[in-house]
Amino acid sequence: MKPLEGLRVLDIATYIASPYCATLLAEFGAEVIKIELPGSGEPMRNFGTRTACGETLVWLSEARNKKCITLNLKKPRGQELFRQLVAECDVVCENFQTGTLESWNIGYEALKAINPGLVMLRVTGYGQTGPYAGRPGFGRIANAFGGISFLAGEPDGPPVTPGSATLADYMTGLYGALGVMMALRARDQTGEGQVVDLGLYESVFRILDELAPAFDQEGFVRQRMGAATVNVVPHSHYPTGDDRWVAIACTNDKIFARLAGEMGCPEVAGDGRFGTITQREAARDAVDGLVTEWTRSLTQSEIIDRCEAAQVPCGPVCAIDEIFDDPQYAARENIKRVADPRIGELAIPNVVPRLTGTPGAVDWLGQSLGQSNALIYGELLGLTEAEQQALADEGVI
Repeated sequence: MKPLEGLRVLDIATYIASPYCATLLAEFGAEVIKIELPGSGEPMRNFGTRTACGETLVWLSEARNKKCITLNLKKPRGQELFRQLVAECDVVCENFQTGTLESWNIGYEALKAINPGLVMLRVTGYGQTGPYAGRPGFGRIANAFGGISFLAGEPDGPPVTPGSATLADYMTGLYGALGVMMALRARDQTGEGQVVDLGLYESVFRILDELAPAFDQEGFVRQRMGAATVNVVPHSHYPTGDDRWVAIACTNDKIFARLAGEMGCPEVAGDGRFGTITQREAARDAVDGLVTEWTRSLTQSEIIDRCEAAQVPCGPVCAIDEIFDDPQYAARENIKRVADPRIGELAIPNVVPRLTGTPGAVDWLGQSLGQSNALIYGELLGLTEAEQQALADEGVI
């Protein structure tokens, strides 16, 4: 048994953020019905590396476990069918621009009249309220507006993408899943559904540790620091003697003392010139230079082994090929291989988090356009094959 069995979700969103919430729910047993525009489908089908079967790798991986149907929400008959589906569902995930669903007469208030317990996740660039509510937004814009892009890059260089332009999308999907589960918990107590309202930038702003209180109290505007981290040092990426990189994180004086001993200079720790965080922060370049001199004298594996022996947090800076070869990833089964008749076997990221009693699973990859039409329209809504064909001829499904 999966923990969310019995939960039914309608995913009418596009791209990543809101659909990712639905994917997480699907991994743990929710029945997720993915609604796409007839003919063209979800734009994510054309986003990323296209495979021989016609679908992209992004779609195959991120639309996992969803039952894909087609429905034109702009047509009155399509809206009518959507309302029938809503009556049978618990959650709707959407990310249309503010006011779009209301213009189609399927906004939250209209749907709540049909299903009072409905929970709706609404993801937009800036949320449902405020002066920017009507603006379009994508992950890159959210990273920039949310404050993390300003921090990414070298001190003397321009702000850069913090790892991936999709960071805000995936984090918002995570917050969306959390919000949906809390709303469902509240529904268990009250019987009433509600809206989970998220702006893409808000998930980015929420993870910026002390940035807001530091500015409020001290007027401090943090600048770009490259791989370094504010308030602690050494806490960065360091080159190795075999032209690779390691990440080392000394978050307190005791850890630094252990690292200093391993580097052969225990005298700089403790009562020495770099013994406290304050001293190291004031001499950041010197401390990082000392660590770099040491890491350059050893191979990546030698550094990791010596840091592990000294209980200093350290790890390789992994490229994807190194991840595929790493025994930790293998032991935790973080890479899942799923067989599919269209493409064969495909490696994708496995389910997170890991539940020991009722784990989630990847049951199938992203389906073909309309693959579950007969299942949903026939079995759930009770439409005959002739009725379904008529709707297809009209461009409704």
